[in-house]
Amino acid sequence: MISELQIHTMARQMLERHGFAAIAKAAEQAQACEGRGEADEANEWRHIEDAMKIMRGPHHS
Repeated sequence: MISELQIHTMARQMLERHGFAAIAKAAEQAQACEGRGEADEANEWRHIEDAMKIMRGPHHS
């Protein structure tokens, strides 16, 4: 399991590279992991996705 600091670092880096499309990319990664039965990895991607949603601010849906 990765740390909260790593989660937020990865989320920030993904947003910098991909903009808000990074949120969809994280969701796709989570679904791919779920499809392979990798529940822990899927949870980490969901956590990254949630962190990016918080970082983008409350004015986006």
